[in-house]
Amino acid sequence: MKSPKDPVDHARTTRPHAGESMKDTKNMPGLILIGLALVLFVSALAAHGAGHHDVGVGLGSGSAALFIIGGGWLLVEHMRVRKIEDRWYAEHPDAQRQKPSS
Repeated sequence: MKSPKDPVDHARTTRPHAGESMKDTKNMPGLILIGLALVLFVSALAAHGAGHHDVGVGLGSGSAALFIIGGGWLLVEHMRVRKIEDRWYAEHPDAQRQKPSS
């Protein structure tokens, strides 16, 4: 069974990281930042298309920054989950280690 802080479902799945971003709510700020970055990117494309290149460059720069920050957030959280999983397998040596899907 999984502990309350362990987002990996060890008992009922052969793909322990499937749906990780939905089960572990600590990923949500990163997902929101990436969603905002996508909105800014589309806005930058629209600004360039309308001939407002200075606005487009600003929106594009903001979009790139949010993509990097959001992706970094997701990377850090994924590494945290992998460490929790490694600790669980160290505490349960009889359990067969599942091949990660991520």
